Amino acid sequence: MQERYPSPSSAEAVPALRVRDLTRRFGDRVAVQEVSFELAAGERLAVIGPNGAGKTTLLSMLAGVLAPSGGEAGEVTGRIGWVPQQPAVYSKLSVAENLRLFARLERLPDPEAVVEEMLEQTGLGDRRDEQVSRLSGGNQQRLNIAIGLLSHPSVLLLDEPSSALDPRQRERLWEFILGLSRQGTSVVYSTHNVLEADRYADRVLVLGDGEVLFLGRPSELAATVSGEAGPDFEGAFVSFLRARGH
Repeated sequence: MQERYPSPSSAEAVPALRVRDLTRRFGDRVAVQEVSFELAAGERLAVIGPNGAGKTTLLSMLAGVLAPSGGEAGEVTGRIGWVPQQPAVYSKLSVAENLRLFARLERLPDPEAVVEEMLEQTGLGDRRDEQVSRLSGGNQQRLNIAIGLLSHPSVLLLDEPSSALDPRQRERLWEFILGLSRQGTSVVYSTHNVLEADRYADRVLVLGDGEVLFLGRPSELAATVSGEAGPDFEGAFVSFLRARGH
């Protein structure tokens, strides 16, 4: 399948993120086992897999929210922005007040300038004084991402970014994320909607019981099942998991 949203070519560039043998144990249970990958500048990587595969655990370690049990959570060129699945905002504050608060918590040198920049970048300028509880789900998620972008990260981590959105809101959100990618921001996102992996990712990382089952382009995953790149990525993904006992 021809890539609809090409990202910047960076074959010879220094990786934006490098992860080596990343592992996380909870007691005797291994939630993530020896995950390794590199991410190029502007590249989009989708992390997919069945429930309990370790997707959120992996992203939480990359974000520094969860300490790994082994390996390296990531050598990063620049900073990492983290956007959890549930909006990390204060519903009784306005959009601008939320941005201002988090900019100060980040100890950014010029919070007001960054607030104005994020309002413009996310298209929330006309909602700046609106209480967050009154925003649509799509605009709340835009604000959630804006907070993750405050420190101008080179890598943005998104955990199920579109899970609570309707189709139109999802489309607008992905246009925004793709715009960030085209400007050079690398994006790692988890999703249960595998069609989002097929449509928006340069590569997919498939987890099963915490292990990497596949890392490559969506068309390459489909080819492992059908022998050639097929149009039905979701069917290929299900067949891929079934063939590997998941």
